[in-house]
Amino acid sequence: MALDGCGFVCKYILILFNVIFAILGFVLLGLGLWLRFSNITRPIFYIDGSSTFVYAVIILILLGTVMLLLVTIGDYGPCSGKKCALQLSSVLLSILAIALVGVGVVAYAQRQKVGMWVAGFYIIIYTLFAATGDAGLGVTLLFVHEMLHCCGVTGITLLELVKETCPRPRGFFENIAMSTCPGAITDFFTSSAPRVMAIFFGTGALLITALVCTIIRLKRSKRNLMAYAAHYCAV
Repeated sequence: MALDGCGFVCKYILILFNVIFAILGFVLLGLGLWLRFSNITRPIFYIDGSSTFVYAVIILILLGTVMLLLVTIGDYGPCSGKKCALQLSSVLLSILAIALVGVGVVAYAQRQKVGMWVAGFYIIIYTLFAATGDAGLGVTLLFVHEMLHCCGVTGITLLELVKETCPRPRGFFENIAMSTCPGAITDFFTSSAPRVMAIFFGTGALLITALVCTIIRLKRSKRNLMAYAAHYCAV
């Protein structure tokens, strides 16, 4: 089916968007499944099914699944030009964009609670790594420590159980003590709440851009079908 310039550009914007979302979806789903079925973390689901850790893992799995479902439908629609696939993709993009904007607003309004919730998730990962030394959990802690430049739950280098995952000190006093990670996480969500909300809004804007491109592709598809129908009727 021939496309004009706008339809052609929209097609490849959607394909690029789907590639990015596919990577993120696989990462989130893989991390969630690993945390759910790992021999180290699996007992948590049987001991305390209502803990912060359990809810966080369920969110990771659901979010990764939804993103991959959106990618599957989103790839099929632009590549095939099928009307039903483009319509379903438009509906899913609309729902996800509205949900992301809503989550951003809630995260901003409840930034202290969100910060405490994420800090609680960190403490569980920290405790499991300190007890087992699992490499996957260690990589997770290393990522958090480097991103926030903090060191464990104590911040005191000599006492810290996970000091091998702590970042390099930036000054003399940091050789003795750094910021604690639960405190750094809470401060991040409190002081950087506008930035966090901007991330949600920016992602929502990307989804809306993909939605606009999907609608354009849908209209072009309808127009082409009508043109073909008129041509065959004339013949």
